[in-house]
Amino acid sequence: MNSLILIVTRSCNLRCSYCPTVKQGWPSLTTEDISTALHLFVEKFGGGEIKLFGGEPLLAPEQVRHTIRQAESMASISKIYLSTNGLGLDLDWLAFLQRQSKVILTISMDGRPSDHRKMRRALPGIADVYDHLMAIKQQLLAFPKLVITQTIAPSLAYHAAQNFSHLCELGFRKFNFLPGYFIPWRPEQLQALRTNFAQIRKWIEQYWRVGKYLYVRNLFIQAPTPFFNTGLIVDADRSIHPSNLGLSGSLDGLRVKTQIGDLDNPPTPEALSDAAQRVNKLLQEELSEKIWNSTMAADAELTRFCRQLWPSFLRYRKSREVMVS
Repeated sequence: MNSLILIVTRSCNLRCSYCPTVKQGWPSLTTEDISTALHLFVEKFGGGEIKLFGGEPLLAPEQVRHTIRQAESMASISKIYLSTNGLGLDLDWLAFLQRQSKVILTISMDGRPSDHRKMRRALPGIADVYDHLMAIKQQLLAFPKLVITQTIAPSLAYHAAQNFSHLCELGFRKFNFLPGYFIPWRPEQLQALRTNFAQIRKWIEQYWRVGKYLYVRNLFIQAPTPFFNTGLIVDADRSIHPSNLGLSGSLDGLRVKTQIGDLDNPPTPEALSDAAQRVNKLLQEELSEKIWNSTMAADAELTRFCRQLWPSFLRYRKSREVMVS
């Protein structure tokens, strides 16, 4: 599936301890930029999925609404993913999003209040993000296409299962798991990640065994580069890349090497595909061996988790098909 990733803005109202995105000193895409990107994606690349990223995209509300309204009217756009920390969501936003047929809302959470607050430091004058999400929890639970991304920093690996349990207790049933990438993991933290993934897998299997619904998005995603997305990436400055790895401050220097045009001079699909093939090599050349190996090790634990969970999912899906028939 082709993907258009719009870095609507790099601005953010949080300073999460594990987030590498450069947040200041950047422009934001305009509504005109977004219209240009959408038409380029549809007419030259055949359309597909759209992903709205930041920073925090809801800090550019006009641009997000414009993207959703225009993409909803385009037959070749299948899905619109909106990734947010949730602070910008209110009842009006949720009502607007719920009226859209293609929007999938993804909210990043770490788990228990103490862990969520520990990782997600707000700028001065910004509301407590956990309290805000709890204030609109019932509306979130009523949203039909909501996915919770449980982020797992190395320091949270020791109680990732407890954090998952907490999110389930809140009523959430659709998940995406995201261990920290491109940051150091100590051997004992990787072991804790494996142990906790094993516990999470057992709990999910228990849900499925008794016919309860629980969705794990990771089972349906395959990406050539851990964490970063590949596709037609339009950065906040209108430049075009095959990967959004330039969001990371430590990798900002690679943007010169990955840029293959801009909205005024876009690449061909062939040029974009060729550039995507070089991303992993560029990463290995840029990153220290320690960070690269650490990232691969964390990603291997997520892969192990998905592979071990897959047979149970197939049994669960078959049982649901039998029940429906």
